[in-house]
Amino acid sequence: MARGGVGQYSQPPRRRCFRPGLGPSVAVFLLLPLLVGLGAWQLARAEEKRVMLAADARQQALPPQPLEQVLQGAAPGGSRVRLEGRFDADHALLLDNRTRDGRPGVELLQPFHDAASQRWVLVNRGWLPWTDRRVPVAFDTPPGPQALTVDLYRPPGQVLELRQVAGEGWPRLVNRVDAPALWTALGRDGVPLEARLEGGPAAYRVGWPTVSLGPETHVGYAVQWFAMAAALLALYCYLGIRRAREVVDEPQPVPL
Repeated sequence: MARGGVGQYSQPPRRRCFRPGLGPSVAVFLLLPLLVGLGAWQLARAEEKRVMLAADARQQALPPQPLEQVLQGAAPGGSRVRLEGRFDADHALLLDNRTRDGRPGVELLQPFHDAASQRWVLVNRGWLPWTDRRVPVAFDTPPGPQALTVDLYRPPGQVLELRQVAGEGWPRLVNRVDAPALWTALGRDGVPLEARLEGGPAAYRVGWPTVSLGPETHVGYAVQWFAMAAALLALYCYLGIRRAREVVDEPQPVPL
């Protein structure tokens, strides 16, 4: 039996729930897939680099082939080639803005006439330091017949272009290489690819990397993107739980 007078009823405890708010929810909805996608893309790039390095290792293990035999293949880029002939000492290209160990320099490219195929090849003989641009780059050309081993090189995803930087004479300073343009200018039948010289008496400083960034670098980038995604998700959860507790802990009026 209820007693007379005005009774007091306690409000039932409110259930705690996740309350992150609209703004943080929209931000996480937009940023989290982006961060995860960037991490996955870096992992895919790392796998691509592993495939490239493995293919290069297999190619380097093969003996060099005659030039004409290699050119008859579907994709001569990356192939090892054996050349026998002479350098053209009168026409040389200096590929500018090439740095090694923090030192400025150039790469020396010279036409080479292969006696077996009777074709010209633009051979990159390697890197030379050039610290004082007021002084011409010093190099020499090996005289007489030469036997070379080179790697035919095609930059991935680039259109090669010959651009003159300074001077009309020879050697000519350029910032990109376009072998076909050089053969057209000289009126010669040449291979439309750059050939990078392997070590030997005619080589300067060689040793070009197969890839600019190794797989481990891409994996490191992927870890950073995934860590940012995890931090964003953790912050979102913390914010939602904290706001829910603030709502629960607010003093509630007791109805009379």
